[in-house]
Amino acid sequence: MAIYRMIALGLCANVAGQATIELMVNPPAAGDASHGAHEAERAALLASLDRRAGYFCDAFNKMDGVSCNPAEGALYLFPKVELPPRALAQADAEGKPGDAFYAEKLLDATGICIVPGSGFGQREGTWHLRFAFLPDEQAIAGVVGKMEEFHRGFMLEYAAVQTAA
Repeated sequence: MAIYRMIALGLCANVAGQATIELMVNPPAAGDASHGAHEAERAALLASLDRRAGYFCDAFNKMDGVSCNPAEGALYLFPKVELPPRALAQADAEGKPGDAFYAEKLLDATGICIVPGSGFGQREGTWHLRFAFLPDEQAIAGVVGKMEEFHRGFMLEYAAVQTAA
């Protein structure tokens, strides 16, 4: 019985989680002492998310073979990646969609986790990634630098033709 109770308690949000949800669905109303602080913090957070989305979108669009539309909501960008035929052949040999192959290589090389778009029903023959633009603003330059370096190396490694020297 004790194990059952312990498991059942784990299914419920803790007190801090419950208080946070309460504040989220019932924010301080105009006239409340904390209304001004809440609105200022909310505006600052939304502005920061907008800057992060723009920064990452611009970075993706500067990478060879990558195109990305601006974020229109949520916390995600969905860059489209043109994968070289050799990368697609290797992915196929490993029994993976091309975008999953790319995402796994990115994770292994940089520690950056990006979700393959193949799990979202993308159009046949296209490769997308779902990227959450949540890194802290101070960390963005480092994250972008790692992604750009990885992408350049990946595209060189799987270039269409490699000649012997």
